[in-house]
Parts: sequence; C-alpha cells; structure tokens
Amino acid sequence: MPKLKIRHNTIHNEHIKPAISLSIIVPFFNEEEVLGEFHSRLTSVLDGLEENCEIVYIDDGSTDKSLALVESFKSVNSAISVIGLSRNFGKEAAMSAGLEHCRGQAIILLDADLQDPPELIPEMMAKWREGYDVVNMQRKERNGETWFKKFSAASFYRVMNILVKIDVPENVGDFRLLSREVVDHINQLPERNRYMKGIFSWPGFRQTTIQFNRDARFCGETKWNYLKLVGLAMDGITSFSIRPLRIASVVGGLVALSAFVYGMFIVFKTMMFGEAISGYPSMMVVQLALGGIQLLSIGLLGEYIGRIFIETKGRPLYLIQSVADKPALKNSLILEESA
Repeated sequence: MPKLKIRHNTIHNEHIKPAISLSIIVPFFNEEEVLGEFHSRLTSVLDGLEENCEIVYIDDGSTDKSLALVESFKSVNSAISVIGLSRNFGKEAAMSAGLEHCRGQAIILLDADLQDPPELIPEMMAKWREGYDVVNMQRKERNGETWFKKFSAASFYRVMNILVKIDVPENVGDFRLLSREVVDHINQLPERNRYMKGIFSWPGFRQTTIQFNRDARFCGETKWNYLKLVGLAMDGITSFSIRPLRIASVVGGLVALSAFVYGMFIVFKTMMFGEAISGYPSMMVVQLALGGIQLLSIGLLGEYIGRIFIETKGRPLYLIQSVADKPALKNSLILEESA
C-alpha cells in the first residue's frame, strides 16, 4: 500500500527505545479546543501504568491549529508519534493509519473528544493481562446525546446483526483494546471501503466486554451529522453482507407472484361474471408501488457496484504528509547522560 512519507524532528537511537507494551491511537480532526485537556488526562493515566507506552496522534487533515498543538506535546513516560495526513481522508482511514504505525503489544483506540474516559485504560489493561485479545467498551449510558440518536443507534445495531454473519457488539464504538495479533490480521485486510466497527469484530479471538457511562463532549461540536451517520451505516451493511440484495430479490419475486395471481383473478372474474374492468386509482397505486420497489432495488444494487468500482481502483487509504517522533522525556535524559 503506497504512502507518501516526510519525516522530521526524529531522534534516532535504537539503544534507548524500549519495547512498547501499550499504544494509544488518537485520530482527530479540528479538535484544538479539547486536545490540551485530553493529553493532560491521558498522560496522567499512562504515567501510572507499569507498561512502556506510546501515544500515536493521527491528524486527519485538520484546518485549525490542532496539528501544531499536538506537535508541541511532551510526556515524561510515554513516547509520542504525530502523523499528519495530507488531507481529510475520514476517521476510518485515520484509524487504519494508526493501526499500521503503532508498535505496542496492546493497542487502544481513543477519540480526542473525551467522551470515552482515558481513566478506564488501567481496567482494560487488566483484562489484557488476563489473556483477552479484544476488550470491548460498551456504552451503558450515552450522556449528551438526543433520544433520536440513541434510538437510531440501537435500531442500526439490531438491523446490522440481522443482516451480517458476524456479531457486531451493540453500543460498542471504536473505543476498545486489541492485541497485537488481532491488529496484525486487520492490517492484512486489503479493502478500501472500511467499516472499522465491523472489521474489529471480524477476526474473533478471545473477547470480553466492560460497560461504562459515556460522557458528553468536553467542548466543541461533533463532526458526525445524521447524513454522515447514514452513510456510515450503509458502509457497514454493504461491507459485510449481501443479504440486502437477496431481500430485494425475494421482495421482487413476491411482488411478481402477487401481480400474476391478481391478474389471473381479474381474468377469471371477467370471464365468469362479465364484470367490466375498472379501478384506475388502484392501478396507479400498484404501478407507483412497483416503481418504488424497482428504484429502491436499483439504488441498492448501485451501492454495491460503487463499492466494487472503488475497490478496483486500488488507491491507498491515506497519504502521510509528516511524521514527528518524540521519545519519552525520561529516555531523552538517559540519552543526554550517555552522551
């Protein structure tokens, strides 16, 4: 998968690079208002862990000062990598970039908006030490969200699990822990149309679930409007199932059969009772219903064809414009003392 890479501010010393046990992947887009508080809370949690940690920030083409702010971050005990994508490729691509560039044996994906509390990381790591490959973080309460968004999210998960063959955990977002083995398998997947919640569930392995109360956004506004969420839902369904096409075929067959039976009934009634053919309004309703079903089926077919078209072009998921690597400050002190 070709990528454009320009590295700067990199300190090379393989002798002071400890093995990374935990990687935190943080994709962000125009989050300068919250990133300072997020980094402070995250590093406070990581400083209390026994494992060697790294934080991988992925800038998804931010147009504010988010990238410059993150490049100024430091940490005493955690290495920091800042990857700047050349433009906004979308969160799914940004997460894929983080998964391909992280080094940890355990990997946690964490949004920068502080809706998913960093303080839960020690509990997740405890499950990983017990031998679990995937730790799903299930939202028990979704604070700060409207009833309609909660209802639509619950409905989507139900429909998704009916249509697809894999089990996508309900109310589990991108916030979760994955083992290195699971991430290595995910990085080998070639598809460009990525629905990461489904991809995270696809490998299987040993899983457990932790419930938590999801907070409202710390500040700022969500980048996901309802139109984008509908598009994400379509990506999820069409990426993991062809059952919608089969349903369309079944509906078409039932409509055709019903039309044939109704037609035979009209012929029989006219021949036996001599009734005049009437019912223009009902005929128009039937025609409009048939036309609607046909257009819906054609649109559904177009969704799948469009995804085939995108896959055949084979373009990379993302392009990297810059990479900045910073070792933990404690390692910088070791480097200065050894010099």
